[in-house]
Amino acid sequence: MSDIAASAASAKHRIPVIDRMMDVLFLLEKRAGGATIRDLVDMLDLPRTTVYRILNTLLRHDVVRRSSDGSYRLGPRLIALAARTLADSHDYDLATLSRPHLEKLCEETGEGAKVSVIDGDGVLVVAAVKGGRDYALTVVPGQRLPLHAGAGGKILLAYLPKAELAERLKAPLVKYTARTLDDDKRLKAELARIKRQGWAQDKGEYAPSIWAFAAPIPDRTGRVIAALSVPFLAGASAAHMEKIRVEAIAFAGAIAADLPPPPKHAATAD
Repeated sequence: MSDIAASAASAKHRIPVIDRMMDVLFLLEKRAGGATIRDLVDMLDLPRTTVYRILNTLLRHDVVRRSSDGSYRLGPRLIALAARTLADSHDYDLATLSRPHLEKLCEETGEGAKVSVIDGDGVLVVAAVKGGRDYALTVVPGQRLPLHAGAGGKILLAYLPKAELAERLKAPLVKYTARTLDDDKRLKAELARIKRQGWAQDKGEYAPSIWAFAAPIPDRTGRVIAALSVPFLAGASAAHMEKIRVEAIAFAGAIAADLPPPPKHAATAD
């Protein structure tokens, strides 16, 4: 079959309204501040009634959410779906499983905490709990962050297979602050150190005033599927930082221990 014929056959079996729905979602993905109905109508060149009906349907299923200013953003249902979309699909909800542990971790440290996974070329926060102490940072599910600039992202990179890591590091590394590792050789050395010690630290690599510790969450085969991280404001005492580091490692291990056993056909990690 020729390419033209294959393309025609593919188009014949598509559902136009789903194509339009995906266009809406892709646009919302690119707009961190959300988009209004007028924005979507203008940018997608779709009838207002079509956009309105798509948004209403997605809103009903929590795939999008509507803010008080009338703009639409991606919704919590996508977070639950993303939590299941790991390298090999699992039959558990990582976000729901992680939350009780994050709540206990936040009680212990007073800081916010989150669980993140690799999503495309970045990091997606799939579960988060706000800390209770004064000046604790607010972390929310759905936040997207770069892989190379941050404790959680570095954990996820450090445990990737060598071939996949090499492929991901081919792209230029964006420098967000003076502390961002934008040189691939320096980053590789840092990732090797992280893998040896079993935890990662961020001293303002994505935002100068935000530091963090992170630890890996492996599944029962030993493959790291997520990272637990605890961000906090720079300037914390050495004793408090050590407590955060120790607790992050412990609670990442507690989440890992709660993961169900792998299917019988699953291979163990290298």
